[in-house]
This record gives sequence, structure tokens and C-alpha cells, in this order.
Amino acid sequence: MNIFRLCGDMLHLLSIITLLLKISQTKSCRGVSLKTQELYTLVFLTRYLDLFFSFVSLYNTVMKIIFICSSVAIVYYMRYHRVVKQTYDRNEDTFRTMFLIVPCAVLAVLIPQKRTPVEMLWTFSIYLEAVAILPQLILLQRTQNIDNLTGNYVALLGSYRAMYILNWIYKFFTQTKYRAWIVWVSGVVQTVIYLDFFYYYVQSWRNNEKLSLPA
Repeated sequence: MNIFRLCGDMLHLLSIITLLLKISQTKSCRGVSLKTQELYTLVFLTRYLDLFFSFVSLYNTVMKIIFICSSVAIVYYMRYHRVVKQTYDRNEDTFRTMFLIVPCAVLAVLIPQKRTPVEMLWTFSIYLEAVAILPQLILLQRTQNIDNLTGNYVALLGSYRAMYILNWIYKFFTQTKYRAWIVWVSGVVQTVIYLDFFYYYVQSWRNNEKLSLPA
């Protein structure tokens, strides 16, 4: 593991901790898209099926379990917690996630990493993660309700992906047979989706203003 991969994992973990702290401490999920959180749960459940039959390292196993459990916990909070669920922006978070799930599933069947069920599900998770943030970004545009913790959560997610791109570049130049076109293309698509958000995030930080995305 190189420093870019480690930094990416820590940023990803920090983003989840930030969101869990926001929800648990404020007892509010206002500004957070349940649609996006459910998509991430689906991403982790389909990606980490190898937990049942493959062991890479203790670090790898622990991180996978953390990502699965934390995503399930966030969805549980937003759907079933007596107080938190009342703060959910249900009328604004209306993105039809099937418009993302179905194309990603079709693409995973047509262009999989390998033609086995587990590898197709893994490929599906890669495609889906690239676009899973869309409901969240659209919700922020609609509500203009972007508190610091929610803004930092999205920024940390985007930063995690940027670190993974550096990780891929590093591996490309240090590992002669390293090629991962599906992961690379999906990662670039995911990064491009974040660009607009980061522009306004940096602008708000420089001007010491509350983050606001154009509707």
C-alpha cells in the first residue's frame, strides 16, 4: 500500500465519521440525501462479497466491515430513528435512483472485470459509486441548506477520490503490469462530477461565506 491509497482511505473514513457525527450529535439529517446513502450501501454490499471467501489483510478486512456497517447505520438513522427521520428532506430528495442503478447494472453485464457473478457485482459497484453522489449534490442545489458538516462531508468524499487517482498514477509507474481501465474511467467520471461542487466550496472558504450551490 502506498501513501496515496492510505490517505484516500483515511479521507473516506473521515467523511463517514463526519456524517455520523452530524447525525448523531445534532439529531438531524437535514441536507443529507438518503438516496445517496442507500446507493453507497448497495455499493459496499456488492463490492465486498469477497469478505466471505477471501482474506487480503487485517487492515483490508476491517476497513470493508467499517464501510458496510457505517453505511447501514446512516441509512438506519435516517429511516427509522424517531427524531432524525423527522428532519429528512423527503420532498426535495426525489432523485429516481433506478435511473442510476439500472444503467450501471447493464454496463456491468456488458463490460465486466471478469464474467463471473461476483466480478460482475464488483464491477457494478465501481460504476455505481461513480454516480452515487448525484442525488446528494442535487439535494444541496434544491435546498440551499448546506451546513459546514454536510459541506465538509461531500468535500472529504471528493478528496478521497482525488487521492485514489494519485494512487492509480503511482501504481501505473511503479507496477509494470498494472492496468485497471474500468476503475480509472469510473474514477475520472466521479471526479468530474465533483468539480462544480469544489469550485463553490473553495470560493466559499476563500470569501468566508456560507457554501451555496447554484440552483
